[in-house]
Amino acid sequence: MSRNWVRCAIGLSLGIIGATALAAQQQPPPKPAPAATPAAAAAASVILVDTVKGAFEIELFPGDAPKSVDHILALVRKGFYRGLRFHRVVSALAQFGDPLTRNMTYRDGWGTGGSGQPIGVAEISKRHLHVRGAVGLAYSGSAVNADSQLYIMKSPSPSLDGKYAVIGQVMKGMDVVDRIEETDVVKNVTVKGDPAK
Repeated sequence: MSRNWVRCAIGLSLGIIGATALAAQQQPPPKPAPAATPAAAAAASVILVDTVKGAFEIELFPGDAPKSVDHILALVRKGFYRGLRFHRVVSALAQFGDPLTRNMTYRDGWGTGGSGQPIGVAEISKRHLHVRGAVGLAYSGSAVNADSQLYIMKSPSPSLDGKYAVIGQVMKGMDVVDRIEETDVVKNVTVKGDPAK
C-alpha cells in the first residue's frame, strides 16, 4: 500500500470527522420539553377518594402547602390509602389515613398511626380556613408531626384555624362525606388524570 494512499485515506477520514463536527455545530439546539399546561398542573392537584359510600374529589393547594401536598401525593401514588378505614367520624368531621385501620383488632390504637415519615413543616395558611369541605392534616403533639392522616370538615370549625394546615377542599361529593360512618372503607385514592395510576 502506498504512502500517498494512506495519506489520502487519513485525510478523507479527518474530512468526514470535521464535516460531522461542523454539521453538529450547525444543528439547532434541542427544544426544551413543553411545560405542563395550566389544566394539566391543576389536574395533578386533584385527588379522587373512592369509598364504600361513593366517591369525592379533593382539590389540593400546592401553592400554599407545597411540601404537604407533595407528601400526600407521594402516598397516594404508592397506594398508601387503599383499604384504610375512616377511624374518626363526628358531627364536624370525618378522618382517615391511619394504616392501623386495615386491622379491626387494632381498633383501640386507631388514629395513632401514619406513614412513619412526618412532613416536618406546618404549612398553616390564613387564606384557607376550616369551612365546610376543607381538608386538613391531623397531627399529634405538634403540627410539624403531621403525616398521612387527613380530615374533612362537615361543618365550619373556626376554632381550628391557625392550628392545623388546610391543604385542600372537597370540590365534588360532599354528600358522600356526609354519609361516611366510622369503619367505612376507602377503596382507593388516586390522582385525577395521573397516567401512572
